[in-house]
Amino acid sequence: MIAALTGAAGLLLTGTAHAYPVKDETLTQNALYGAGALAETECAEKSVEDGDPASAKKYLTGVLNCLNASWKTHLEAAGLQFTKPVVKFYTKAPARFCGHKFGDSEAWHCPQSRTIAIRLHKNLLQDTGDLYLLHLMSQMYAYHVQELVGIGEAYRAAPYKHTSELNEQHRRHSLQMDCLAGVFIKSVWSSLERPVSNWNHLMGMVKDTGDVKGKARVYGKGASRVHWSKQGYATGDPASCNTWAASPAKVS
Repeated sequence: MIAALTGAAGLLLTGTAHAYPVKDETLTQNALYGAGALAETECAEKSVEDGDPASAKKYLTGVLNCLNASWKTHLEAAGLQFTKPVVKFYTKAPARFCGHKFGDSEAWHCPQSRTIAIRLHKNLLQDTGDLYLLHLMSQMYAYHVQELVGIGEAYRAAPYKHTSELNEQHRRHSLQMDCLAGVFIKSVWSSLERPVSNWNHLMGMVKDTGDVKGKARVYGKGASRVHWSKQGYATGDPASCNTWAASPAKVS
């Protein structure tokens, strides 16, 4: 399960969503939504060998370079600030990351240091699907994009009356990440020379992840995660990723 280090990290969140509408314009009317679709670019994938962390690191580093180039061009063209994230790879999870236990997660994003950590553990590398790795890096990078445009900070500062509202805000943040990952994948899809069946298989994995017991309250149900991922992929435009203005039913 992908984990995002945010102001809500470590809380046990339960309840029904009632936070809509969100009123902060940094979230609902962010300049990111008016920047247009990401330009189509090429992203050459490197080969990945099962069980080999070195080849997985090379693959992910190549995807990272594509993400840096694509988002830099996109954000700067819109007059938005861009800086690269720090990315760290581990074969063994660190005891602590960003002030918290790393646990058994595959990846974390730390907003304070703008750092992405990815654990190249045995289960991730066994029968590795490289499209899954591309998606994983794209998701973590989406959190970084949210920080660059002010969404991350505004999300952490958003008021809430009870844990159900906090839950919903967390889901809006996480589902927007799924959507932005889909936007990037759409921008490079033609260059990957992959069949549509690969994307459909990936969406099946996303749904299964969202349906894990106890995770849906924080990250969104499997169906919601697939909906926002597909929406970003279909449009290739961050404007379609405005989860903050969506109805509660769309971010369940």
